[in-house]
Amino acid sequence: MRDTLRFVLGDELVEIASCDPTLTVLDWLRLDRRMTGSKEGCAEGDCGACTVVIGRLDHGALRYEAINACIRFLPTLDGCHLLTVEHLKGADGALHPVQQAMVDCHGSQCGFCTPGIVMSLFALWLNEDAPSVSRIEDALAGNLCRCTGYEPIVAAAQQMYRLGSRDGFATRRISIQAQLQALTDAETLSLGGPEGKFIAPASIETLADLVIAHPRATLVAGATDVGLWVTKGMRRLDPVIFLGRVQALRLTEDRGDHLRIGAMATHADVRPALAALSPQLDELMRRFGGEQVRNAGTIGGNIANGSPIGDLPPVLIALGAKLVLRRGNEERRISLESFFIDYRKQDRREGEFVDAVIVPKPEPDALLHVSKISKRFDEDISAVCGAFLLRLGEDGRIAEARVAYGGMAGIPKRAAVAEAALIGRMWDEAAVDAAIAALPADFTPLSDMRASAGYRLSVAGNLLRRFLIETTQPCVETRIAGLLAEASHG
Repeated sequence: MRDTLRFVLGDELVEIASCDPTLTVLDWLRLDRRMTGSKEGCAEGDCGACTVVIGRLDHGALRYEAINACIRFLPTLDGCHLLTVEHLKGADGALHPVQQAMVDCHGSQCGFCTPGIVMSLFALWLNEDAPSVSRIEDALAGNLCRCTGYEPIVAAAQQMYRLGSRDGFATRRISIQAQLQALTDAETLSLGGPEGKFIAPASIETLADLVIAHPRATLVAGATDVGLWVTKGMRRLDPVIFLGRVQALRLTEDRGDHLRIGAMATHADVRPALAALSPQLDELMRRFGGEQVRNAGTIGGNIANGSPIGDLPPVLIALGAKLVLRRGNEERRISLESFFIDYRKQDRREGEFVDAVIVPKPEPDALLHVSKISKRFDEDISAVCGAFLLRLGEDGRIAEARVAYGGMAGIPKRAAVAEAALIGRMWDEAAVDAAIAALPADFTPLSDMRASAGYRLSVAGNLLRRFLIETTQPCVETRIAGLLAEASHG
């Protein structure tokens, strides 16, 4: 058992013996260290003004990524390298190429959002060479700028690569990696503070024991939702059990006919594997929050959270995914659709936690469709998310139908009546009309700030019609993503 939090801040080894479990990285930077370059705008991971870059070991290799400091709990940085905008300026006072490019291209007006934008571009600088305009826009989607506009910022992102080769951070990767490896151990971190306890096991066996010992503990993965319980709901969480040090939970494995995705695999981690199943899945994963959220948010968290508007559960349900739950040494497998019982209520027994999700690969002849409808294309929560899988028989009639929605009920849910209306029919307008007519028997959606009940029912039906168009009239453009990509390159 270790009782000291350890991480590297810039060049400094930080050791903290007492810490509140939900102290955010942003509050620690600004209030404890007086490093005020990182800003608080939304306090919910939307605006990106708080963006910092963390380096962590990923299967032994050093990996840097942008994250939201406003909702990230400080103790989760154990064994990581933390970089803020203050660390970019050289010892001689010279601006980093990212900063210089922002100056040269007039990428800042009021300047409030600028440090976060700089850090998002810095993460891009560390990880990629000569990214496309669309890739730059992806990296900036989690940073909101109200006054400058993105054209000069994108120009700065292109310019920064022309201002020199790699910087000191890139050349120091080997030494930082060795430093983080020296901090890595198999001990359980147990950190106490006035507001409660933070526990971070390093093995899945210890995690299983802790969840049984503390059945009322809050399990934290990426904190992209739990962080808001603290910053917006002002909730006190005690104790907190953090899953991030358990490497076994981060694995994504291709096992031939299915994927096995560990609960702590992030959205960024799994995007390539899911994209290989369908380009539409790639589009969906691209639209999970901003890049900072995708770097932190996890597959297990998106499921265990139980949100009726989580984007991934409808897709996984349509694919026939199963959930692996663990309690102690016992493993239980259930269909994902049966995991969701009622609003924020799941089939998770006391002492159980989500270990992994098993995702069957669709058959080569299966028809798969995924759609997310939201007010904004980027960084927005769904009003409706639809995912459909059809298998046609040799006679061309629908032999199997899985129709799943998010945002239409208190849980992600299959449309059983609509599915029954499809079975045995030819895949045509008449089949879609029958399924649409059946949707009111499956769902009585709510009206809220995102959409009215009538709008949701209308959209749910229209997504089925889009599915038909995409699979029978492939030359018809039904998606804005392709048009946006063309505009970016135009």
